[in-house]
Amino acid sequence: MDTWDTLEQELRTACPAMELLRDEPLSKHTSFRVGGPVPLIARPKSLGNAKTVLKTAAKFGITPFFLGNGSNLLAADKGADVFVVKPESGCGSMAIDGGETFTAWGSTPLPQVAVIACEAGLTGLEFAQGIPGSLGGAVTMNAGAYGGEMRQVVESVTVVKLDGTVGEVPADECGFGYRRSAFSDGKALIWEVRFALERGDKKAIQAQMAEFAAQRKAKQPLEYPSAGSTFKRPAPLPDGTPVYAAALIDQCGLKGLTVGGAQVSEKHAGFVINKGGATCADILALIEQVRTRVYDQTGVMLELEVKTLGV
Repeated sequence: MDTWDTLEQELRTACPAMELLRDEPLSKHTSFRVGGPVPLIARPKSLGNAKTVLKTAAKFGITPFFLGNGSNLLAADKGADVFVVKPESGCGSMAIDGGETFTAWGSTPLPQVAVIACEAGLTGLEFAQGIPGSLGGAVTMNAGAYGGEMRQVVESVTVVKLDGTVGEVPADECGFGYRRSAFSDGKALIWEVRFALERGDKKAIQAQMAEFAAQRKAKQPLEYPSAGSTFKRPAPLPDGTPVYAAALIDQCGLKGLTVGGAQVSEKHAGFVINKGGATCADILALIEQVRTRVYDQTGVMLELEVKTLGV
């Protein structure tokens, strides 16, 4: 019996109601819809499950890979030899503590969190309504849009550490930066997030969310699988003028550039999309062409915002 069989057996015994998936293709779990198999995926549905999963993995000397909605992940065609921990979506309840404090489970889709905050008349999460990741993934990468970021609204984060112990991390220890946080090293599973929001007018919040949704629909290729913005925002010019990856790619005439089933979106140059049947190899080759040609023409080397696994 190999290590994966033994790990699976122990987890089935310890957590009989928890879903375990063997040799599961990551294409089923990423928004790019590409990626080969991983040996084992655990889907904890409670904090107790999560603690047991991580303690058991540690016993075998295995460091898990934490996965949310896979909306910012490019997985190798061959898959990866990793143990994936992907909590069940919305595997807990959300609580509004009567005032402006709001807690939500890390596995909850971020747009759902934004909607529930809106329904409670709490403002601050309007920017998050169209970001397709899980709450945990959004905190990990300090996701943001339309001038808002997670670091502006997070009060504390409850995590399960690799040894299975639970801890609470206050906002000032979360290490938030541009598309990163203290959790970016993958050494803790974000289980719950506590927000500090403000009271607002529900109709005004709804109107702002509707405006952001309309902008996304008009400007982004939402009809195709992708991982959102492919590249990080480059550093500003010496005089402080902002520089945008999409503008540079468009300036270089790369909209519509295609490799296999992967294409630089004709609607938004900052998105690499899966036009149909794209492989990870197609997407990587296209990304490299874009980076090379932008660098050759502008001197700016674009940095990936999308995370990779098994590449």
